Amino acid sequence: MFNRDMLADTFAMITWGIVVGMCVELLAGLSFEQSLQSRLLSIPVNLVTARPYGLYRDWLIGRGQVIGTGFFQMVLLDVLAFISFQIPLYAGTVFLTGAGVEQVIVACTGQVGAMIIMGRPYGMYLQLCRNWFRPATVAAV
Repeated sequence: MFNRDMLADTFAMITWGIVVGMCVELLAGLSFEQSLQSRLLSIPVNLVTARPYGLYRDWLIGRGQVIGTGFFQMVLLDVLAFISFQIPLYAGTVFLTGAGVEQVIVACTGQVGAMIIMGRPYGMYLQLCRNWFRPATVAAV
């Protein structure tokens, strides 16, 4: 039922969300307790969305390799994957809190800047976690 990539994707999204999300929230003025509560509430969402995001990112990068696999191409593809997957989720979450359409648009617009900055680092972290979760190759004797 569970495979290593699923575990790695879930581990990556939860740990990234806790560390990066808490840093952003503390810088934004939330108390430690508020940020901790927010991060704990994000875990169920991350549990549900981590693997679909990993699969979506893999699919998008596979399709995007026609533009190349260099540094700038990978930055572009990771940012595009992060924004196009996360913004609809974020918009839905904000909308469910009772925000109006205009508020959702403003909130999402503000998030795009952060997602541009976080897209590639998260993609690299996700790949690092996947590498950690894969078994080491055993040399033939």
